[in-house]
Amino acid sequence: MWLFLVTEIMFFGGIFLAYMIYRNMYPDVFALGSHELPIKWGAINTVVLICSSFTMAMAVRAAQLGQKGQIFTWMVLTAILGLAFLGIKSIEYHDKWSHHLVPGAWFEWHGDMPAKGQVQMFFWIYFFMTGLHALHMIIGLGVLVALLPNVLRGRYGPEYHHPIECFGLYWHFVDIVWIFLFPLLYLLGRN
Repeated sequence: MWLFLVTEIMFFGGIFLAYMIYRNMYPDVFALGSHELPIKWGAINTVVLICSSFTMAMAVRAAQLGQKGQIFTWMVLTAILGLAFLGIKSIEYHDKWSHHLVPGAWFEWHGDMPAKGQVQMFFWIYFFMTGLHALHMIIGLGVLVALLPNVLRGRYGPEYHHPIECFGLYWHFVDIVWIFLFPLLYLLGRN
């Protein structure tokens, strides 16, 4: 799992590097794009993911202690919070779609600067980064659901809880990625 997470860190690191390069090239334009992102939804999603990290940590602890019923409860709460995150993200995506801020042929920019292509680059990066993060959330939810039957069978306890711990590492990694995405995309460049 640690080796897999290292590859994920390198992958996301490359994406963050691309973001930093373009942000350095067009700081004013990226600030304009950032102003189109609702801080409220990003902040709520940050709280949701921090809470999901807590519930996942509690699931791991319950597995280590052999509290089999608690493992299930904490993992279901983690799944609910993950679904809440994706629901909020879908609200944001719908908002961008309805305002024609999705990059491509239908992209429209009516801002102060005549920098449509550069603002569109911000939204390319925004959708790529947040979309990739959402994909990791969906994969995580799939793995979580796949673990639940074994949780219900009581297969995890103090002697054997490695799958729950490994999944917890993955879930925390995805949460940490969001902790970096939120300030970079939503907060940086705001006055």
